[in-house]
Amino acid sequence: MVNHQIFGVRAARTASPDLDLPALRENLLEQRLFRLEQLRQIAATDRADAPLRRRDDSRTEVRDQLAASARMVLADVEAALARMDEGGYGACGLCRRPIASERLAIVPQARYCTRCQQVREAGR
Repeated sequence: MVNHQIFGVRAARTASPDLDLPALRENLLEQRLFRLEQLRQIAATDRADAPLRRRDDSRTEVRDQLAASARMVLADVEAALARMDEGGYGACGLCRRPIASERLAIVPQARYCTRCQQVREAGR
């Protein structure tokens, strides 16, 4: 078993023991960089297109939606990194059971186990 303290990552108290926290952290850091760059590019395009804004409201709307989505994912990634630092990563935010390592491999910023995520989505 890898000592995750070496990598500056505290293992979650209730996380699955088979989590590869350093790899998950690296994935989250890459996602953060990608989203920050995406937001930078959107902002640069927005400034460049400012004179055309009145003529092309649909492009502006799409760009605004992309920026909102990128900010939302960035916030989720930042929250996951904070949970890693605090030792709560890998535990469901509702039932506190471990989130399956397979789910975290696909969605490393997941806050909820599959069951709780489905319940949340059904309640919308």
